[in-house]
Amino acid sequence: MKIVSIVGARPEFVQATPISRALRPHHQEILVHTGQHYDYAMSQTFFEELNIPAPDYYLGVGSGSHAKQTAEMMVRMEEVLLAERPDVVVVRGDTNSTIAGALVAAKLGMPLAHVEAGERSFDRSMPEEINRLVTDRLADMHFCVSRTAVEHLADEGILGNVHWVGDVMYDVMLSQIEIARQKSTILQTLGVEAKGYALVTVHRAANTDDPARLTQIVDALNSVDETVIFPVHPRTRKALGQIEAVFAPHVRLIEPVGYFDIITLEESARLIATDSGGVQREAYFLGVPCITLRDETEWHETVSAGWNSLVGVETETILDAWRNFRPSGERPAIFGEGDAGRKIADILTASQQSTVADMALEKGVLV
Repeated sequence: MKIVSIVGARPEFVQATPISRALRPHHQEILVHTGQHYDYAMSQTFFEELNIPAPDYYLGVGSGSHAKQTAEMMVRMEEVLLAERPDVVVVRGDTNSTIAGALVAAKLGMPLAHVEAGERSFDRSMPEEINRLVTDRLADMHFCVSRTAVEHLADEGILGNVHWVGDVMYDVMLSQIEIARQKSTILQTLGVEAKGYALVTVHRAANTDDPARLTQIVDALNSVDETVIFPVHPRTRKALGQIEAVFAPHVRLIEPVGYFDIITLEESARLIATDSGGVQREAYFLGVPCITLRDETEWHETVSAGWNSLVGVETETILDAWRNFRPSGERPAIFGEGDAGRKIADILTASQQSTVADMALEKGVLV
């Protein structure tokens, strides 16, 4: 079986790893990197640290408006899919790379599988929500992180070929956390101690493209009374410059870091404040309190479990949660058991075998 796997942004690099490892001993996987995250620390370091196979195609799209970026991906991706003629196209998550791959595969009549299907924020002002909705409507196979995602798809009338497999990001965390503990020196480099700082990540367009929202986040960070480590996404750095943000000395802006360093920073933080869906889940995996700097989240289960607080961007609301949010108790295994990559590979293999059998039967051949 020939599979084209499409990636373009940090969470997708992580998600690709366990699926590739499970598929490649038995199938041909063609990895296509759209170039959506073109910064080295946002891209190449993840490939190196996680031993992700080098992309077979690098589309080099780079930044741009949603329409321009998605359109350019589609033009370049169509050439790849026509050249490779895969048995299935795999997309993941909710990025512009996801929707571009889904649209091209669907228009070419190629089977489409969506990893992380069925997640919903129920806020259509989010570009990511539009990407999720359209991709799930086009997909032929849906691989769900949680049972809630399965329910969301059922509510939308999507019932066939829906599989609860768990979260491939959890697979990676389980397999890499000990290596990160041994290899990462980020705490020593920054001169911080475990549980002696808070970690912040901000990159969503809803926050970076709205000066008022971003200013409120900056004001909150300047008002806390502990060290804040803030790896700054290239989009965020540009936006901070546009509002001429000035930070107090306890807020330490650093360059983006690789996978081993970021999960070390996450595990060792007293608190995580983020607008990232991936970081929300990683905080849950690691048992670190998380406050989410958004008005909604697609990861409702982490909130219901009591380990994630949805706070928005009002300065005082952020500060209240920062000072008082103290989750405790069990963290249910809502994201599976850490074997999602194997399950996805098994289902893809079975689907291909079923297709071959069906074709043989149509031709009157015994299999």
